[in-house]
Amino acid sequence: MSWFKRNKAGINTATENKKEAPDGMWNKCPNCKKPLLNSEQVENKFVCQYCDYHIRIGSAAYFSILFDDNNFTELFANLRSGDPLQFSDTKPYPVRLADSQAKTGLTDALRSGHGKMNGEDIVIACMDFTFIGGSMGSVVGEKIARSIDYAIEHKIPFMLISKSGGARMMEAAFSLMQMAKTSAKLALLAKAKLPYVCLLTDPTTGGVTASYAMLGDINIAEPGALIGFAGPRVIKETIKKDLPKGFQTSEFLLEHGFLDFIVDRRNLKEKVSAYLRLIKK
Repeated sequence: MSWFKRNKAGINTATENKKEAPDGMWNKCPNCKKPLLNSEQVENKFVCQYCDYHIRIGSAAYFSILFDDNNFTELFANLRSGDPLQFSDTKPYPVRLADSQAKTGLTDALRSGHGKMNGEDIVIACMDFTFIGGSMGSVVGEKIARSIDYAIEHKIPFMLISKSGGARMMEAAFSLMQMAKTSAKLALLAKAKLPYVCLLTDPTTGGVTASYAMLGDINIAEPGALIGFAGPRVIKETIKKDLPKGFQTSEFLLEHGFLDFIVDRRNLKEKVSAYLRLIKK
């Protein structure tokens, strides 16, 4: 029975003969902690095949899921944030921006693109949490505003994917002004009788929730997403009461009428396409 029993002790493999797994091949589910093969994650739309946990992804992954054959034209890619307040905390704001741009390969916390979803034209704007926590600065607001103008000009639907920690404190009032600007632009989109689909993902908080993230013709969310204005800890300390179980999850918000429905990411493209076809008739 030596085929499964080690007969010799101290067997070692030389360092040059050891094989390491290539970086980026494996990941670990944040929820169930099971190992996930990267190629299987891509095939499964970055949803854990063991527990159905929706792993946080950015604009590149969402665009590949929603646009047909991942073909799209990026809009307003050259917009960059300035430093109107000459803000500095642990580092100057321009340095923080440059660091984030180098780390993520993004110019800011939102990308917008025009392409086809199941053969139908659509403009999709998607936030990236990896860029300064997906914070809403002046560039984010301007890209949304220009994307809405583009959708109105070409008479096509607009979809926004929210993933943000809220307003960008380094831009102070300039950031907060984006709430009013984007809301006004969405009113023009509604006046043009063009649909606005808003997808709330984990997390969607702060001024983003208080403005464009909750103004969709339909507001939908991914399972288990954290959605709210202030964080649960802040709310609990303010009202001095324990919060309900599952507070600020997408399931809680659906139960209380803040969402139209929750959609699994693997069915997202078909669900949104079906909605757009229905209202087009």
